[in-house]
Amino acid sequence: MEKFFFKKTLLITGGTGSFGNVVLKRFISTDIGEIRIFSRDEKKQDDMRKRYNHPKLKFYIGDVRDSRSVGAAMRGVDYVFHAAALKQVPSCEFHPMQAVRTNVLGTENVLEAAIAAGVKRVVCLSTDKAVYPINAMGISKAMMEKVMVAASRNLESTNTIICGTRYGNVMASRGSVIPLFVEQVLAGKAITVTDPSMTRFMMTLEDAVELVLHAFEHGNNGDIFVQKAPAATVQVLTQAILEVMRKPDHEVREIGTRHGEKLYEALLSREEMACAEDQGDYYRVPPDGRDLNYAKYVEEGEERITRSTHGEDYNSHNTTRLDVEGMKKLLLKLDFMQRIARGEPALAQE
Repeated sequence: MEKFFFKKTLLITGGTGSFGNVVLKRFISTDIGEIRIFSRDEKKQDDMRKRYNHPKLKFYIGDVRDSRSVGAAMRGVDYVFHAAALKQVPSCEFHPMQAVRTNVLGTENVLEAAIAAGVKRVVCLSTDKAVYPINAMGISKAMMEKVMVAASRNLESTNTIICGTRYGNVMASRGSVIPLFVEQVLAGKAITVTDPSMTRFMMTLEDAVELVLHAFEHGNNGDIFVQKAPAATVQVLTQAILEVMRKPDHEVREIGTRHGEKLYEALLSREEMACAEDQGDYYRVPPDGRDLNYAKYVEEGEERITRSTHGEDYNSHNTTRLDVEGMKKLLLKLDFMQRIARGEPALAQE
């Protein structure tokens, strides 16, 4: 994979987040030409600058909502990983227009700037909450995907390829429940769970990067890629965390479902499963190639959906389900959980 990045310039929007840090660890010591971190948080950029202290790393203060700052950062860029987003369900639920401005309009700004600058490949990062969305965050990411697919149309005359990825819960990413649960235990507080029977897809940050790289290498315009991932109930997750921390009897308190939460998440809708290409560890969903000839919608249906052997969507209830031991093995892929298991002091989120 690294051969594709030889002497190339990569821009990561929202690059100071968890995803950006893992990409840096993967590529900073390779023959990549330059990695540009684009974000609005100067403190996080300064922390990252000091942590890596690397000449290939460049920082751009800006906001995807501001097309001028995006355009300035895009000059001379070969590839873009678009990770900037508002991701917290409750905050987006109470401030939905903020989600629209960042996740929808911000994505439009990134894609327009990338096309104008002649960027070769753009990978947009989405979420399982975009499938059958019931909350503002999911709705805004579903619209982001539509913006991505629309922008990818009619690019045959250019060298730009725009595709996307969609993934579920990324363990130990900023704002995820695993660091929260660990911090609650370390502080001697009860673990607060919404609904023990909820299921969520589980993947590591390294898995998320591998998914993006798979899309980067294999994606055509408008494609969306999904990694086949296991899932676990919240009850299994909390029990696994407590066993790793050697506190199996720690108090767990149920607080009820939060605004906009689902019992389970879907990575592919039933309609998408009908046309998805199974690539082994991944699914590829091609874009809808229909145009604005409305006769097609009235006179021609979609037999592949009616006759599909996939009777349901691909969700966290019907995927491979982890038991406590399987969840513990996955947790122990996280550095800070390894240190906790060894009895060493470790922050829940670093």
